[in-house]
Amino acid sequence: MRFYKVFLAITFLFLSANILIAQDDDDIINVDSSIVRLNVGVVDRSGQPITNLNKNNFTLYENGVKQNIVRFEPTVAPFSVVMILDMSGSTLGFRQTIQMSAFRFIDALSTNDRVSIIEFYDKVNVLNDFTTNRKTLANSINVANGRGKTQLYKALNLALNKLSQEQNRRKAIIVLTDGVDTTVREQDRQVLAKLDDKDIPNHIKPETNQILNSVLGKSSALGVTIYPLALPTGDPSKLADPTPIQVEMFQAARFRLKMLADRTGGTLNAINRLEQMGRLYAEVAADVRSLYTIEYQPTNTKKDGKWREIKIEVDKPELISRTRPGYFAK
Repeated sequence: MRFYKVFLAITFLFLSANILIAQDDDDIINVDSSIVRLNVGVVDRSGQPITNLNKNNFTLYENGVKQNIVRFEPTVAPFSVVMILDMSGSTLGFRQTIQMSAFRFIDALSTNDRVSIIEFYDKVNVLNDFTTNRKTLANSINVANGRGKTQLYKALNLALNKLSQEQNRRKAIIVLTDGVDTTVREQDRQVLAKLDDKDIPNHIKPETNQILNSVLGKSSALGVTIYPLALPTGDPSKLADPTPIQVEMFQAARFRLKMLADRTGGTLNAINRLEQMGRLYAEVAADVRSLYTIEYQPTNTKKDGKWREIKIEVDKPELISRTRPGYFAK
């Protein structure tokens, strides 16, 4: 009997370990693929957010065909937000600025928003699970630390896996980075190293990178809006004599950050001076708090992998709406 109990205990631990591994696997995200979720921002002609609209104010089209809105969340509905902090070696000189800016971001969110904080460098660490507890979040910001490589896309994958467990809550990611992911950069370098200098400019096609497109696919399936805050580190234009390879790799990294924002309905915020960081964090938090969430079930049910264009109209011509431009039907 004692052996049997030990056997059961070991079996339980083994199964639990496998469940945890499955949850950490980059490719495991379970969502209802028949529903398309959009976060939608609306502003007036002067750029001021409009936050008092309802479902009847919106009309939605997919490839020109009107769609039925099946779920609508107002701007006051809570979000689940992952804040990702770059703790690689390139940020060692301004960690205090990062901390103060992250505090401003948390303060600007609603008290009902659930926040998880992830740091990345050589490793990717979850500093806290989703919580509304401000003391927990402040402690995570204070203890964030590291140095070494930049594991940007691993951090984004982990954030998306965590958000997939937040069920029907609205979802967003705010990521502080210069965009120069170590793995992707080495892929670019290997391609460019075979070329003459004259053939390097515009040779990389950033939109074809599989790692980027995997993140975009998961973001689309979950309806996650991504806001990159682009650090000024790593910019070869600040060097006295940058090489063509350095320029091309940096431009490709920045283009991918822009794709993360544009394809998910977010915005890319370039931090040109470190003193801008706190203000930009606060502006992103305000933007998140002014989003509506709309869900619809496409009338075209084919999973043909083709691009579907999305268009949102508001019944007030003086207002301007913003959301992601579409998705691939997979």
